[in-house]
Amino acid sequence: MLTTRETIDRKAAIAWYQKNRARTARLFDLLTDDAYYAQPIDLRHPIVFYEGHIPAFSLNTLVKKGLGQRGVDESLERLFARGIDPDETTGSGTPLKWPARRDVLAFVEAADALVVDALTHADVDVPGHALLDRGNAVFTILEHEAMHQETLLYMWHRLPFDQKRRPADYQVVTDGSVMANDEVRVPSGRVQLGAERGEIPFGWDNEFGALSVDVPAFGIDRRNVTNGDFLEFVQAGGYEQRELWVDADWQWIREHDYWHPSFWDRVQGQWMWRGMFELLPLPLDWPVYVSHAEARAFSKWRGRRLPTEAEYQRAAYGSPTQEVRQFPWGDAAPDASRGVFDFESWEPQPAGSHPAGQSAWGIADLVGNGWEWTSSLFRPFPGFVASASYPEYSADFFDESHYVMKGASQATARELLRPTFRNWFRPRYPYVYATFRCVREGA
Repeated sequence: MLTTRETIDRKAAIAWYQKNRARTARLFDLLTDDAYYAQPIDLRHPIVFYEGHIPAFSLNTLVKKGLGQRGVDESLERLFARGIDPDETTGSGTPLKWPARRDVLAFVEAADALVVDALTHADVDVPGHALLDRGNAVFTILEHEAMHQETLLYMWHRLPFDQKRRPADYQVVTDGSVMANDEVRVPSGRVQLGAERGEIPFGWDNEFGALSVDVPAFGIDRRNVTNGDFLEFVQAGGYEQRELWVDADWQWIREHDYWHPSFWDRVQGQWMWRGMFELLPLPLDWPVYVSHAEARAFSKWRGRRLPTEAEYQRAAYGSPTQEVRQFPWGDAAPDASRGVFDFESWEPQPAGSHPAGQSAWGIADLVGNGWEWTSSLFRPFPGFVASASYPEYSADFFDESHYVMKGASQATARELLRPTFRNWFRPRYPYVYATFRCVREGA
């Protein structure tokens, strides 16, 4: 536990921070020198930005804004201040010239030293302080880095293979008997979305306040839609059937010549999976990774729809006894037997291959192996108040143009595996580790 009676455990905070920094360094070590200024996704910054951004955010948030202390280099702190949400039509507006890597690394080292010093000696838990109450700024910088590590990995996925160094422990799991995708009936019940302030040690501003929702009975896929399932949609001409797509999605696939998921490639007549370090024959039993637009079209093709955020919550954390679980499998701590998360794998694994992680209803992979698209727009809960430590984190995206994702992927840190955590993206952003399952009303 990082907090005890609202007091920050300094050793735990420093250990978490250093674990984050070591993992980020390992991710950058995967890249060759010529990849450093590459921009593998044109709606994101070049790679150089992120090496400076993560410690700059920690420095700006905790040391400068929270504690009112001096930083390292004002110009670099501004340059690396904030990443952006990917936009569908415009690039990231990157500056014409980025600093040399040696200068970035010198800044990183100095910023890290100030952050660790603050975690070691400063009063970082001040009741009533906008940024420091209950250690808010500390949690913010720790979870911020963990989230960005997933961003880095899906960016790395877009780089040419010759710009990455394949680690010695790289392996993929393609073998396994994929479970049948029968429909599970979830009876009606009430769920709580979000939490009251003080109910959990830390949450991002969009996780507060609590919203109680009655959920009618529904049927839901026992496992995620796989590459094999989605291949049937592709072969049936799903990308050519105008009636399956809403107007903006149809325009998008026409303009960008989309006719298969972005993680697939067609090589000499064979479907391949674009892995992190190699092309693989398409693993039919892995969950398919697609945009919300593609998930929505497939669901309509099947005569189904995507689940709402409340239906996901009921399927993942509800139970026949009305018990609300901490995790789909119960209250046991997350580990590799429960699912594919916490950087345990470079790629997904066969859908439903972790039965110990099933929910009370017997539904697989609700946490891990890919974020779960929902049909719910990203909106604030009643009583929303923007976080003082990161006021634009959620508020800038309550624009009716983003959809909620729940769960986790293989690259989601275990610290983020809580029922209230919400992720979100625009519906036509195809690069994240996001899968889906279908639901039917009134099952």
